[in-house]
Amino acid sequence: MSSTDKTLKTTVSVGGMSCAACVRRVERALAEVAGVTGVAVNLATARATVDHAPQWAGVEALRRVIVEAGYDFLGVPDEEREDPITAAREKELRDLTRRFVVGICLSVVIFLGSMQHWFPFLMGIPRQPLQIVLFFLTAPVVFWVGNRFFSGALKAARQKTTDMNTLVAVGAFSAYLYSALATFFPRLFAGAGVMPHVYYDGAAFIVTLIILGRLLEARAKGRTSQAIQRLLGLKPKTARVLRDGVETDIAIEGVLIGDLILVRPGEKIPTDGTVETGSSTVDEAMLTGESLPVVKEPGAEVFAATLNRTGSFTFRATRVGSETALARIIHLVEEAQGSKAPIQRLADRVASVFVPVVFAIGLVTFVIWNWFVPDPSFSRALLNFVSVLVIACPCALGLATPTAVMVGTGLGAEKGILIKGGESLENAYRLTTVVFDKTGTLTRGEPETTELLSVAGVSDQEVLRIALSLEAVSEHPLARAVLAKGAQEGLKAEPVEGFVAHSGLGAKALWNGKPCLLGNRRFMEREGIAPVGFDKEAERLAGEGKTVVFVAEGGQVVGLMAFSDLPKPSAREAIASLQALGLKVAMISGDNGATARAMGKTLGIDRVLAEVLPGDKAAEIRRLREGGEVVAMVGDGINDAPALAAADIGIAIGAGSDVAIEASDITLMKDDLRAVPQAIRLSFATMRTIRQNLFWAFIYNVIGIPIAAGVLYPLWGIFLNPEFAAAAMALSSVSVVTNSLRLRRRWRKVLAG
Repeated sequence: MSSTDKTLKTTVSVGGMSCAACVRRVERALAEVAGVTGVAVNLATARATVDHAPQWAGVEALRRVIVEAGYDFLGVPDEEREDPITAAREKELRDLTRRFVVGICLSVVIFLGSMQHWFPFLMGIPRQPLQIVLFFLTAPVVFWVGNRFFSGALKAARQKTTDMNTLVAVGAFSAYLYSALATFFPRLFAGAGVMPHVYYDGAAFIVTLIILGRLLEARAKGRTSQAIQRLLGLKPKTARVLRDGVETDIAIEGVLIGDLILVRPGEKIPTDGTVETGSSTVDEAMLTGESLPVVKEPGAEVFAATLNRTGSFTFRATRVGSETALARIIHLVEEAQGSKAPIQRLADRVASVFVPVVFAIGLVTFVIWNWFVPDPSFSRALLNFVSVLVIACPCALGLATPTAVMVGTGLGAEKGILIKGGESLENAYRLTTVVFDKTGTLTRGEPETTELLSVAGVSDQEVLRIALSLEAVSEHPLARAVLAKGAQEGLKAEPVEGFVAHSGLGAKALWNGKPCLLGNRRFMEREGIAPVGFDKEAERLAGEGKTVVFVAEGGQVVGLMAFSDLPKPSAREAIASLQALGLKVAMISGDNGATARAMGKTLGIDRVLAEVLPGDKAAEIRRLREGGEVVAMVGDGINDAPALAAADIGIAIGAGSDVAIEASDITLMKDDLRAVPQAIRLSFATMRTIRQNLFWAFIYNVIGIPIAAGVLYPLWGIFLNPEFAAAAMALSSVSVVTNSLRLRRRWRKVLAG
């Protein structure tokens, strides 16, 4: 891809959005900016992510169209500064609290006055003067407490559209205007034979209860972003740097790559680096979810914001600022929480036509109740019209998906599972098959000595001593396993003479004056040595997928060693968990068929794709998808990146390469395969929550709007007063956000399966 074809992303914070219709309006406005190729606006995070070409109109153009659309441009999020959305949300919470307190106090007084006949102590007050008092008490509730609804409706009107603010503003103003006319011009209604009832309490409670809903919703939305807040709170503020032998505490922003940094027990590690001197144990739970501290010695990697437990050490800074593992995690989680799941498109399409449809239903309701029912009543027609407008709630539709995605991705981040966004969650929900790379993913990635056999009269230690002495000067991949076995047995390599390595076969040398060989069966046969006495054992071990090496001394085979790349401790449990979820599990490997099938049998995997070259793994994944499977690929190496990208879901082990992590949809920050079923369970639970949210958001309106229109009156004489409609409307948004937050409380159950 050339630089001119490359798509870039820019994220900006947007204030003033209140419902799904606002989201649609901002998306349409941003899509008109020159060079923009895609837009995703998230109501829960109040952020807009714009895909654009390298040559485009720029951030200033985004600011202009956002402001012209009637919303607030809050800038580009910067990890070095306080998040403007956090500050705006705190300001909004204070403002909503103040307005609600004023609104509820006045609304209670207005209710008492409106229901004068219920309270004996008010019976002596003349009705007309009391209604005038109610008129003045209601005005600040409608026009100050509810100011945001009127200003929002005006913004929408300027754009020749409507939104949730329009519904509330028209509903509350209609009730207030009707009550004002009934107060000051009662003869207008008396002349029509209608008693001049007033509904100041309805107008006041509509505004107050919806403000309460906004207040509860804002608090709940704040809790959905707790994961990001906790991650940001982990960032160290200072570092103790050693420069020219002098210890200096400096701001973290002043740390440079290559600086030598001292960390004492109980302190946070300020940035990423490599240990130079000293040793310690480090708590990396915030990064990987692993509860046990990790031993750090010279050469080991350390990461920003992890906690040093026991010893002091110095390390050399290798990544600073936005390049640290913590900063990358924060960036990934922010991108995920600002993304849209494809299922949200349904809600977006509904929201685009929702408000006009509600207005049409409200007007039809008014006409029917004012002219086409027995004993028509303007008062009843108006109340039903207001109830229809007020009970309709596009807020719930706008919040159904993003709040669940925020909670789900945040919970994953806390456990070292980084999910790139809503689309990844939805694809994981549809999985049918999980394919694991073998070497380095299911296995440790390094062979280990599993068997050591010797002929009668020769000790196991002598066989190991011969192998150890030859492999000490070898570069063969098995040499490390032999050296590790020797160190475990307390043996040391002895000098050899005339060492010669034979590629693909083995090696030979003089050891203690005797010719010794180490290699496979072909090497022994080529050298004229028959592996007498080991045929059955060698066949058995090869059938188990192990690599068999013979050890010969003085022209006779004296022993046999078997090597295997052992499965990771978590592999079998992870595979069993996936199968319990109803998923098919397969393994892909470049090993020969016997070795790969033996490993598959050990782990409980029936489907084994063997002898697949690294470049062909992606083709195998595509073949599975063409067969109707929805495929997840789990890998860790650079050669896994094409297969990760080719799968419906790529799952990268965090201990692997940056290339694999970049190509994946889900990254596991710890090398524990049990996190794979955990990530899929979390996806299942998050998508289940999204579907519940959308169901309740839709069903609420399907049931609520007809009741508000009065369909139950002919059967049971039931009407829905506007204040009850307002309460129901406010609670619908709160219920959607609260249902998303339930995912947090069920997290342990999700992990347990």
